[in-house]
Amino acid sequence: MVLMSCLGQATKSVGMASNNLSVLEALDSACTQWYHAKAIVIAGMGFFTDAYDLFCISTVSKLLGCLYYPYHHASGEPGKLPTRVKKAVIGVALVGTLTRQFVFGWLGDKLGRKKVYGITLLLMTLCAICSGLSFGYSPKAVIGTLCFFRFWLGFGISGDFPLSATIISEYANKSTRGAFIAAVFAMQAMGIIFAGRVSMTVSHLFLQANKAPSFEENSVLSVQPNADYAWRIVLMLGALSALLKYY
Repeated sequence: MVLMSCLGQATKSVGMASNNLSVLEALDSACTQWYHAKAIVIAGMGFFTDAYDLFCISTVSKLLGCLYYPYHHASGEPGKLPTRVKKAVIGVALVGTLTRQFVFGWLGDKLGRKKVYGITLLLMTLCAICSGLSFGYSPKAVIGTLCFFRFWLGFGISGDFPLSATIISEYANKSTRGAFIAAVFAMQAMGIIFAGRVSMTVSHLFLQANKAPSFEENSVLSVQPNADYAWRIVLMLGALSALLKYY
């Protein structure tokens, strides 16, 4: 009985392996179809969102310094984040990304990539919105909550990176795999470009709506209180592409 059970399990395993190989062979030899374009868009938007979320904070760091650390006015310079605070704000998401990439890659293999991919997208969406809603009035409260949410944002990004790369490499056929992967990775550069472009656009719109003198003319009034909304909007817009990808 035990021998028959073992033989049955072995036969079942061989059959499953054979089915998996046939699926991979079919994907390798398939002509380029609509689902390939869909896979490129989904995986590419993943890299785009990851890059935007990671690099948009650098574009608003000066504004954070002007708003929450204005004591540099006495020295005749605009306010700026202290070195340690700036390193923490910019680097905390990278720390979250580094510490959890292997975990999400392993979970994708165990629980299924589609399921884990959805979890990472929801986490990225939630944390991008919460980063823009960082609460408090004191610099320590705002920067502290911002760092907290951006750490967990990096946690979500750490799952999106390996899963996006794996999805496109698995779905691409043999003849176009290199081109497909290159197209997906190119979206990372687009995300960096958009992070800067969106920040400049939002800043320009707020400047048009809230006229203010230059720093040389009036160091106090040069930064309007409404500018606090600008950096929050830039960070929260990172949730938009993640939501679109999830949909």
